Amino acid sequence: MIIQEFIVGPLENNCYIISDEKSKETFVVDPGDEPDRIIDFIREKGLKLKYIVCTHAHYDHVGAVPELKQETGAQIVIHQNELDLYTHIDKQGMMWGVELDPLPAPDIIVEEGSILAIGDLKFEILHTPGHTPGGICLYGEGMIITGDTLFAGSVGRTDLHGGDLRQLKNSFKRIMLLPETIKVLPGHGPESTIGREKHENFFSAEV
Repeated sequence: MIIQEFIVGPLENNCYIISDEKSKETFVVDPGDEPDRIIDFIREKGLKLKYIVCTHAHYDHVGAVPELKQETGAQIVIHQNELDLYTHIDKQGMMWGVELDPLPAPDIIVEEGSILAIGDLKFEILHTPGHTPGGICLYGEGMIITGDTLFAGSVGRTDLHGGDLRQLKNSFKRIMLLPETIKVLPGHGPESTIGREKHENFFSAEV
């Protein structure tokens, strides 16, 4: 398995490229900005981009989706409950004072328990609302990619449109039931483990 992280955009979003080494099938998670860096890496490594996965639709996680879709034709993956944020990206731009291009229509609508496979690698979709209504995590192969649901030592904010503190608490508790050895790849900041977050994350005392 190939795991490549790019920190992109002014909000320093973590964009992950996950590949099956044998088949070269690949998905990219949360391409928020700097599409040229992502595309160049995919081309240099001879990877076959199959999916563009959006853990949620805040602009710093989807900003490079149009370019990746145009260049690769990969299928855009998102949760049903995130479509309102995704399709009204222009409103986010107005709120944050940035000009955002319209996003291509999603190709695959996932739900709890959906499976994304690339080569021999399989990842389960966990619906983890709270930061946004349709936030998802990708769980498999000894890791969980958490978007803005869970960070090292923290969690995503709930004061933006669609945020819900009660739902975030439930999502956090659910993630903490995973084995402690599972690696956490968050949407911002350094990686962690479930064990570390169970014992050190301030939110553990809130739930």
